[in-house]
Amino acid sequence: MKKEEYIKSIEKLNLYSKHYYVLDDPITTDEVYDKLYHEVVEYEVEHPTEVLDNSPTQRVGDVVSEGFTKEPHLSRMWSLEDIFDKEGLEKWLIKTYKLDKNITFYCEPKYDGASLNLVYENGKLVKGITRGDGTVGELITQNVRTINSIPLEIEHKESIEIRGEVVIFKDEFEKINKERLKNGEQLFANPRNAAAGSLRQLDSSITAERNLVFLPYGVGVDSLPQKRLHKKMEYIYSLGFRRPPERAVCQNIDEIESIYKQMVHDRESYTMMLDGMVIKVDEIASQIDMGYTVKVPRFAVAYKFPAVEKITTIKDIVLQVGRTGAVTPVAIVEPTDIDGVVVERATLHNFDEIQRKDIRLNDKVIILRSGDVIPKIIKVLTHERDGSEKMFPKPTHCPVCQSELLQEDVLIKCQNLECEARVVNSIIYFASKPCLNIDGLGVKIVELLFSSGMVKSVVDLFDLTLEKLLTLEGFKEKKAQNLLDSIEKAKGKEYWRFLNALGIEHIGEVASKTLAERFGFAFIDASREDIITCDGIGEEMAESVLEFVRVNRETILKLQEILEPQEPIQKEEAKENPFKGKTVVLTGTMSESRGAIKEMLERLGAKVSGSVSKKTDFLIYGDDAGSKYDKAMGLGVICISDNEMKEML
Repeated sequence: MKKEEYIKSIEKLNLYSKHYYVLDDPITTDEVYDKLYHEVVEYEVEHPTEVLDNSPTQRVGDVVSEGFTKEPHLSRMWSLEDIFDKEGLEKWLIKTYKLDKNITFYCEPKYDGASLNLVYENGKLVKGITRGDGTVGELITQNVRTINSIPLEIEHKESIEIRGEVVIFKDEFEKINKERLKNGEQLFANPRNAAAGSLRQLDSSITAERNLVFLPYGVGVDSLPQKRLHKKMEYIYSLGFRRPPERAVCQNIDEIESIYKQMVHDRESYTMMLDGMVIKVDEIASQIDMGYTVKVPRFAVAYKFPAVEKITTIKDIVLQVGRTGAVTPVAIVEPTDIDGVVVERATLHNFDEIQRKDIRLNDKVIILRSGDVIPKIIKVLTHERDGSEKMFPKPTHCPVCQSELLQEDVLIKCQNLECEARVVNSIIYFASKPCLNIDGLGVKIVELLFSSGMVKSVVDLFDLTLEKLLTLEGFKEKKAQNLLDSIEKAKGKEYWRFLNALGIEHIGEVASKTLAERFGFAFIDASREDIITCDGIGEEMAESVLEFVRVNRETILKLQEILEPQEPIQKEEAKENPFKGKTVVLTGTMSESRGAIKEMLERLGAKVSGSVSKKTDFLIYGDDAGSKYDKAMGLGVICISDNEMKEML
């Protein structure tokens, strides 16, 4: 074979692959493909310096990685807000139309797989990055190159991020599990878990065997000229990517509902698992104007498919002890397949629910699973009882440490601060991303540190040394030093992260920020009256804070001394103005962004709330003011337009 023939053979093989993996339209036989493929391999063996990057031989995984490095996305990969019914869709459309009335909507399937970001430069695939936390993911380019539905080269020469979902088709999933069963390996629970696990294999040859499929759903950083999303996606498909099984551009709610019902009807016939439909504003300029909330884009939503219900039997009820000591019952049920997921556990929330629903061991029950939500029991089939059912007694002692349990309203709590479950779970939470983000301190490591006796409380983390860690199984010098470095980096973080990391019952990220800004280091001496005056902090939350401080005061002070968190900068006292010390609510479309107006009012000493109540002093409204305006008028709250606000200032 000459070089010109080699180049033409690669073009042919890539065309065959596109028709087979992307278009589902084979144009040759396996025999012809295999013969040509081996001719290309022979040429490359004889001419190793002439191997082309887009040769199909470059897809075969043969690299075993020691681990994946972190890699930032060029632009953030966002999560989507979920809606579950037509009422939810109507509410979302009302909000969206207030931002822009002259819009249409692009609807496509919501694939149930693992998100992936592809980076192309000068037409070549240079990076494949997992979603991670949306800002930073893991670099898995070698594995990505093994996926046949991902082009190694595209005609688009400018830098571009192409986002999509990696899935395993249903029939392929069945084949993989049959093979794993034959080999005595643990079965994958569902196609999504199989796709995610296959994508992150350290041995890329395993990824290559799994027949993963990439389905694009959007772009990140790009310089594409198209002004409508559906046109932009049409261009992406033309570059050699797989098209979705169904999609539509819709003008109104009726058209959206129509395509949604069609997808629900067709979901069983799709080759891949779907868990809903994604609705996005089609006009790119409108998307940019609408922007994002802290968590989600305002221009897109996930319309989830209806929840699936199945009948199963309660085999047992087990008790879990959380980081705050709360003891929660969990039902162990007969393994039941619900839409591709084998369900074996269902949440029971608390013991009051067990009594209210009269749930008994051996009961036949209806369980409901919706999206990724933990399945729950919605009905007990009492008419199916045969006398073998047994009441489950409310526990009096902790299932982990055997200490006596405290009854606190509907909650049952273990008060033993040295209980293994409390210690392990509190450390895991302490190290999590919303708290102090200690990389490498996962569940297994924490359990190992606890069982070894090295760590009996969060404070003990900071007494770990290289010598101590090297005595543990599985720890070599690099791994031990990385963990110590991560623990050291936890120092000097923002004070709200420190408060959040303490794991106080009912106090999450938002409340931690409120308490940090209001009290700073004086938080530990705050009175009940002072805490209740904080925006969004109720009596139950205040009692929880006071109880935690009373029991753990010395630990809090010691951790504060070790970690040296950054105390929030106290805001300067605002000058006198009509809004100082007042509670203000904003609604409607204003002459400038509500975010900017909110910041301005907060600088003036106002407290900007998201909801109207009797405590609201002013409601400031713009065009298309809705229910907040009506409620404020009904409560006698002073309502002024944003122009009137400016005049008052």
